[in-house]
Amino acid sequence: MDAATAAGSIRDAVVVGGGAAGLAAGIVLARARFATLIVDGGAPRNGPADRMHGYPTRDGMAPGEFVTTGQSEFGRYGGTLLRASVAGARRTADGTFELRLGDQRTVRARSVLVATGLTDELPDIPGLSERWASQVHHCPHCHGHEVRGRSLAVLGGPMAAVSVHLAALLRRYSPTVAFCVNGIEVAAAERQRLTAYGVRLVDGRVTRVGSPAGTREGDAVGIELDNGESLVCEAVFVAPRPAPHDAILAMLGAGRDPVSGLVAVDAQGATGVPGVWAAGNVVNPRAQVVTAAGAGSTAAVNMSAWLLERELSAAVRGEQPVPGGAL
Repeated sequence: MDAATAAGSIRDAVVVGGGAAGLAAGIVLARARFATLIVDGGAPRNGPADRMHGYPTRDGMAPGEFVTTGQSEFGRYGGTLLRASVAGARRTADGTFELRLGDQRTVRARSVLVATGLTDELPDIPGLSERWASQVHHCPHCHGHEVRGRSLAVLGGPMAAVSVHLAALLRRYSPTVAFCVNGIEVAAAERQRLTAYGVRLVDGRVTRVGSPAGTREGDAVGIELDNGESLVCEAVFVAPRPAPHDAILAMLGAGRDPVSGLVAVDAQGATGVPGVWAAGNVVNPRAQVVTAAGAGSTAAVNMSAWLLERELSAAVRGEQPVPGGAL
């Protein structure tokens, strides 16, 4: 897309984010003949992973292959993909939306779907981030089956309740699970439950994660504690703090849920701002690939109805709607 095209046309819909949610939404909208643009920065949350799981007919597919296939399908139906970032967003006086790109170009649309995902903020433990998505994981439903039967360790982190849940859930995948509490508070009742369930609790703070002496990189993980203790396992799980990429939604005035702090959306992904939707990890940190795709599809169907309603109203006013293009 050249600068003139970016600045001069009004799309029916702009989707920000080209992961599972954004691609699913874009395909639904393009197939319904709405002029749809996906703006994507090219850094999906699951990009570091070798494989994705839990998606029927796509189980074991590489995330990069999934995105490339989705982009091809989107283009097949007339959608346009723009590799760019969005630096600013506003609603204009005529009710349309203007997005300012990182290179200062602008795109305009009658509706916007934000599917920008999130960043997983890991505990600040040396060696942890270097092993992310190879020996360090966060979701048993995504990666637990692949390490079943191996020795596992869970590291406590800022998401304390999730850390405790991980320790219990992973016991279903392996008879050898160590829960390195790492300074978080675990109630006596929870300790009793975990111990009875076969989880070994290890107190002390984790100071480093690395390769044990005498082993090749990638064969095992060594965990060092501040009390001098150490242990060796074959895979580590941790509960990162989710940091949603929701700045665009904030710029557009979307409200937040007072309990979760996340941008609030209804069952169809609509925010409180007419014409603005959100789907995927940006509003649901627990969404897997299949969940995010479903949310994107649901939002797009709702967007389609919203756009159609406005075309019908415009037609009554004597304005002629053009299928596949903006009024």
